[in-house]
Amino acid sequence: MSRLAKVEAILYLKGEPVSLNDMAELIKCDRSEVEDALIQLMSDYAHRESALEVVETKKGYYALQLRQTYADLMDTLIQPELGVGALRTLAAIALNGGIAQTDLVDLRGSGAYQQVQELVELGFIHKRKQKESRSYWLQVTKKFHQYFQVDKLPQQLSLSLPMKAEEEPEQNGTGN
Repeated sequence: MSRLAKVEAILYLKGEPVSLNDMAELIKCDRSEVEDALIQLMSDYAHRESALEVVETKKGYYALQLRQTYADLMDTLIQPELGVGALRTLAAIALNGGIAQTDLVDLRGSGAYQQVQELVELGFIHKRKQKESRSYWLQVTKKFHQYFQVDKLPQQLSLSLPMKAEEEPEQNGTGN
């Protein structure tokens, strides 16, 4: 296996920027040989129609990465990683079948504002201004249903909260 192929393999397998020294140590060769291989590799990627490129970071490390022109494709194919807070906020919106943002903030705390913004940007929820209120109405989107494969859940599972015993309606005819 050539040094060029080894450098390419290291950049691919690491999945993060790698220093010249680390590559030289992994390949068991001089740093200058790694530099030569990197220059050749960078030139090869620059002259072919590839979605990948080899770049040098500001810290002098090297990485194999997707060209910026393919960023929209990456956003479509790679699933976003949501934090626990954003997931809980998303669950609160879904389980309520939609909710006013003010009610959501009462339920989840002021951090919900940032989480709502993140979820809107990721396309999991949409918000629209309510007519008689200054608050927004939040609802999950089609992307939410596709991403979490809601349609594949067993029918006995639903996106509504089970009623607690103390929340059950009165059966004595008073309606209270």
